Amino acid sequence: METGTVLGHEFSGVVTESASAAFQAGDRVIGLPLQECDECRPSGQGCRDRLGILCPRNRIIGLSAAAPGGYAEYLRMPAHHALKIPDGLDLKLAALTEPLAVGAHAVRAAGNLLGARVLIIGAGPIGLAVALLAQLAGARDVVVSEIAVGRRAKAASIGAKVVDPTADKPGPAEIIFECVGVPGLLRQCIELAPLHGRIIVVGVCRAEDQIFPRVALRKELSIQFVLGYTAYEFALVLDLLATGRIDAAPLITAVIGLDQTPAMFEVLRQPGDHAKVLIDPRLI
Repeated sequence: METGTVLGHEFSGVVTESASAAFQAGDRVIGLPLQECDECRPSGQGCRDRLGILCPRNRIIGLSAAAPGGYAEYLRMPAHHALKIPDGLDLKLAALTEPLAVGAHAVRAAGNLLGARVLIIGAGPIGLAVALLAQLAGARDVVVSEIAVGRRAKAASIGAKVVDPTADKPGPAEIIFECVGVPGLLRQCIELAPLHGRIIVVGVCRAEDQIFPRVALRKELSIQFVLGYTAYEFALVLDLLATGRIDAAPLITAVIGLDQTPAMFEVLRQPGDHAKVLIDPRLI
């Protein structure tokens, strides 16, 4: 991140002031963490090219020094990206809308999952989100491959079958979601996929990687890369949470105060059992 960036792109909160008549002080809200470029922002309608999170000129709230995020005392966001939290939905669960929307976007990109056998590589927050949404989409089997014991237990607690990749090889799956982003995993997915299989690449790999295209070619595989979510998927997930059609509570493994955040970052540098750690600024 740039020096001076205030993190926090997954958030829920309470409105203190609004220039939009659609929101009043005291409203509980979440929002897509998007802030359009200076050319589009005056319109108040979002990206003029309708690219959303994919627009290269878009600023991500909490991931740009120009758009401070939820670790700040106050957060400013465009009203057209804000959503009111339905009554009865806890702020903690509402804050999970953003990572869950990533899972929803990936599952929708995979196409029809009804009756499909699904393999998910990785049981971090995004892998768990994909598992929840894949089950809701009608997948016949949802298997999660994860090296961490605690994360495997977490995946099992939300209804997925689990496998330890250091000990066992996952069975056949028509659709594979790669949710880790480590070099070498895409190649493994290609090797695991059956004829005409589909691979959805969700994990963010920040290094060069190598694959053997001939293996994918001989199987006629489809490989789809996905990023983020759409406004529709954001609103969809909020509705699924509010109506209880997905239970995201098991994803929360800790709630800490701001003072505990540096130490938690050090813990999260290494693979472990945490899924989603939330920060509550009210905690001392």
